[in-house]
Amino acid sequence: MKLMFASDIHGSAFYCEKMLEAYDREGADRLILLGDLLYHGPRNDLPAEYAPKKVIALLNERKDDILAVRGNCDAEVDQMVLQFPIMADYAILFWEGRTFYASHGHVYHEKNLPPMKAGDIFIHGHTHVLRAEEADGHLILNPGSVSIPKEGNPPTYAVAENGYFRIKTFEGEIIKEVAL
Repeated sequence: MKLMFASDIHGSAFYCEKMLEAYDREGADRLILLGDLLYHGPRNDLPAEYAPKKVIALLNERKDDILAVRGNCDAEVDQMVLQFPIMADYAILFWEGRTFYASHGHVYHEKNLPPMKAGDIFIHGHTHVLRAEEADGHLILNPGSVSIPKEGNPPTYAVAENGYFRIKTFEGEIIKEVAL
């Protein structure tokens, strides 16, 4: 099974379309969204083609493919317009013998990990900074931001397939790769 991870769309129809094109190109089985789907938040500039209503329509068309967790910019009003659940603070995924603990990153993060066994994988968004590295016996992953990347990174998403986690640009360039 191939999983695609993306985070921090922040209402950008431009980058949401790019993300969904990448999802189709990758042939992934599921799209896991790590929060901050519709609203840009008070600390971020407006992303390219900020159009939350268009993002709603784009995501609702794929509702059967999406698993999502709540970001700090996601609210109950967002859940009222989206046709898939987004209000869970975390999700636990079992994939190819590995356990992923998926969260946005504003509650649980590297300095406040949820209860996890050694070797478990923590994946989050929130920082808008891509990451794939070992820390204190856990693999810490962040696919970066779809629409408002930080620290000089390009817009990115990630795929998990055949025992690897690869962070990619929308042009398909692998930015970072780690064995799972």
